[in-house]
Amino acid sequence: MTRTLPSELPHAVLWDMDGTLVDTEPAWIAAEFRLAERHGGSWSEDHALTLVGNDLLTSATYIREHMGIDLSPEQIVDALLDHVVEEVRRTVPWRAGALDLLLSHVEAGIPAALVTMSYRRFAQAVIDSLPDDTFSAIVVGDEVDNGKPHPEPYLAAAALLGADPANCLAIEDSGPGATSAEAAGCHVLVVPNHVEVATGPRRTRRDSLVGLEVSDLGAFWGSAVS
Repeated sequence: MTRTLPSELPHAVLWDMDGTLVDTEPAWIAAEFRLAERHGGSWSEDHALTLVGNDLLTSATYIREHMGIDLSPEQIVDALLDHVVEEVRRTVPWRAGALDLLLSHVEAGIPAALVTMSYRRFAQAVIDSLPDDTFSAIVVGDEVDNGKPHPEPYLAAAALLGADPANCLAIEDSGPGATSAEAAGCHVLVVPNHVEVATGPRRTRRDSLVGLEVSDLGAFWGSAVS
């Protein structure tokens, strides 16, 4: 059955993963502290929060420099991924309200894309816990040339969906992610989690996704394009 959606609703919703769809930042931070302990480095919560939303190799380069460990960025990424994949395979820590909104807008006929700087093997652990074909497009950090805050990830997701980025709503929890989506031309619903996110011309803030209905999405998109 063909669905006719209200014109004020977005044509697609583009989801960040870490901190937005799933609250995996604590797992990443725990993995970083474990890495420091194993290799005789030093680490802090402030350093960890600095990395939220960044490309993994960029984060790993920062970790190598500030943690003071003798591993390559690629080795650091692999070590962190081993930890967080294991954690997510055990239990997916859905962020409150996110799963309900994702499944309801897909059911309503608004396609979803996953746009994450995590690598394919980690994203797959989350995807495997969802109904088949929940995401119509998937963009991951190890399959793009430029990670967030560059616009490439969101431009790639919109292209895979055959959608104009200006008709897409991105949901993000970090500054680099919001900057990436905004630079691509998307409207951005910012739902901060572990770090604060600055305001922007195409950004709307909401404290939580709990209780958000598909019909509410026009408030973050339709008014901005009218």
